[in-house]
Amino acid sequence: MLEDRTTEASSPTLWPAAYPRGYAVVDVETTGLARDDRIISAAVYRLDARGEVEDHWYTLVNPERDPGPVWIHGLTSDVLEGAPLFRDVAEEFAARLDGRVLVAHNAVFDWQMIAREYARAQREAPVRQRLCTIALAKELALPLPNHKLESLAAHFGVVQRRAHHALDDARVLAEAFRPSLRAAAAGSVRLPLQECRPLTEWADRPAARIGRQAGYGGYPQTSWRPSRKRPACPYPNPGRYEDGKPLKQGMRVAFSGDTSTERELLEDRAAEAGLHVATSLSRLTSLLVTNDPDSGTSKVVKARQYGTPIVDEAAFGQLLRDVAPADG
Repeated sequence: MLEDRTTEASSPTLWPAAYPRGYAVVDVETTGLARDDRIISAAVYRLDARGEVEDHWYTLVNPERDPGPVWIHGLTSDVLEGAPLFRDVAEEFAARLDGRVLVAHNAVFDWQMIAREYARAQREAPVRQRLCTIALAKELALPLPNHKLESLAAHFGVVQRRAHHALDDARVLAEAFRPSLRAAAAGSVRLPLQECRPLTEWADRPAARIGRQAGYGGYPQTSWRPSRKRPACPYPNPGRYEDGKPLKQGMRVAFSGDTSTERELLEDRAAEAGLHVATSLSRLTSLLVTNDPDSGTSKVVKARQYGTPIVDEAAFGQLLRDVAPADG
């Protein structure tokens, strides 16, 4: 583990009162991208309310299984064998996150990996909100060629030293987040904060997916139980979504194809907003969400036949921020 404290120049005097009082800029390296993959290293840069660095922390983590794509992160089984287990660093990690907004590049991924590790340790991470720097870059309309971390860093003149090393990635993101935060404050931009919901359902299993080892050091892998059946939507269906207007509680929303945000998380957010999450598409469906409207899936074909409006995931995410209440 590594820790250091730094002091930086003062920030602008004017600041939106509604902005968070502190941030934890996080990066985790993992054995892969699936639900049963594990964290192998983690770094946290703690920032004050105006984005100034307070301290940073880094640790390796024994994933209790094979380390995955070593050619990307460079962490071999030999390196990780003597590292602490996640449950051994969970308390210190939590202290770094406590009372702060988690900031990450593609934050939903980092949050889900962290939440699953805490669920395995039968604990909850003390995080209630997260902020994705990709979403913030879009809010600020930054002229980026793409939304990779290296592009965001280059825009602000931040030099990357060791890509895919958690500590350096977190440093780069902290340095790029500070001017982003200041630009948002100067323009009174509403920060794209999202709720962090802890995961609590999990189960160990010995079986491995094809192409993977059964476990690292003989430990079982972890998988996640299917989502529980959601209660019925309490609002009547107001009909189809109309372009340019907000979604309304009770609208029936269906999803098709891969999403950058986990499908279950998108569905949970839709249900929490008062929408009816439909598993199939019918003439009563108000909206279809898909990132590939030309895919030819059965839902896309039916949406075309029924005249059901289609939007992509990004547009749906924007619409979720302002769902109109149901009539009456």
